Amino acid sequence: MTDVVTSHNPEKHRYEAHIDGELAGFAQYLPSVGLITFNHTVVDDKFEGRGVASTLVRFALDDARADGSRRVLVTCPFIVRWIEKHPEYQDLLETPPAE
Repeated sequence: MTDVVTSHNPEKHRYEAHIDGELAGFAQYLPSVGLITFNHTVVDDKFEGRGVASTLVRFALDDARADGSRRVLVTCPFIVRWIEKHPEYQDLLETPPAE
């Protein structure tokens, strides 16, 4: 499997994943004071099934945790489901998912 290289692109308000130098996907967010809202995740069709989105979401949430100054609000359905499967990230949420 090819390595997924992740990065933060604050100018475009998104976290990006690249494979072999090509943009494979991104997680879009809306910044505000004390809050980052993840609203959309996209993976190019040709990179689906390679763990791009999961790698990207983990990187983005780890970055939000490292920042420490922001809470996370998630409106992107993929990220909502991902956090449900990875409860160790629920402490970042502004509003925890419904039980």
